[in-house]
Amino acid sequence: MAWYAYCLTEQQTLNNGTRARRPYLLDGIQGVNGAPVLSYPSGEFAVVVSEYDRETPEEGLKLDERIVLEHARVVSVCFRTGTVLPFRFGTVFDTDEALRQAVRANRKAFGQSVARLRGKAEMHLKVLVRDGVLREAMADVQIPDGVGGEYLSKLREKASKDRERQTKARALSVQVHKLFNPLEEEVSCKRVNTNGMLIDIAHLIDSKAVEKYQNRYTSAAKQLKNCELVITGPWPPYHFLPGKLRMVAGNS
Repeated sequence: MAWYAYCLTEQQTLNNGTRARRPYLLDGIQGVNGAPVLSYPSGEFAVVVSEYDRETPEEGLKLDERIVLEHARVVSVCFRTGTVLPFRFGTVFDTDEALRQAVRANRKAFGQSVARLRGKAEMHLKVLVRDGVLREAMADVQIPDGVGGEYLSKLREKASKDRERQTKARALSVQVHKLFNPLEEEVSCKRVNTNGMLIDIAHLIDSKAVEKYQNRYTSAAKQLKNCELVITGPWPPYHFLPGKLRMVAGNS
């Protein structure tokens, strides 16, 4: 039997503190394409899965918004009751042994990550900067074909604008960090078509501090001039897994 995997969690959070020996149905949860969702026990852990048939075309996993949301919904439901380590969308284990081997091979890393993330939640903060001072830095620099003085000049101009954007992004992310004071953060920045810059920030916080975090929004909105802020969460800790867990041994 092949298994589609959503996340890994601790057995005790899914089974009222007891350990199961065989996979069992999780009532009230539907997986991708409406499939039943099961808990597959492995020691102190449980992998949340659905049965998967690679031979049935209609059960193929196409990367569309509906399927991604169905995957994320299962992870979110499990996150309500305990710590989860989400699997990458589309992770499939072809056999029971492949699933068990993945847990065995990563047991130490799983245990360390669960301990580090227990009682933690992820918040997302999007900061859209429409600072008039940035408009020149936001403009595209067209690199001419070929070589020569103009080519080198445009390369230097592009590098200068990239540095200016990154400097502004770093300054804002430092300011945001001081305002929200998260435990950890992940920051990305990209230019947008509105002559502005979008800074996407993931914050790891204590689950008990969600309301306090959300209450800081008003203060942050006043202090971050020429910016639009959007906060979402709490979410499972997607951005705070070690890379080895994002690519856990399995066929996908």
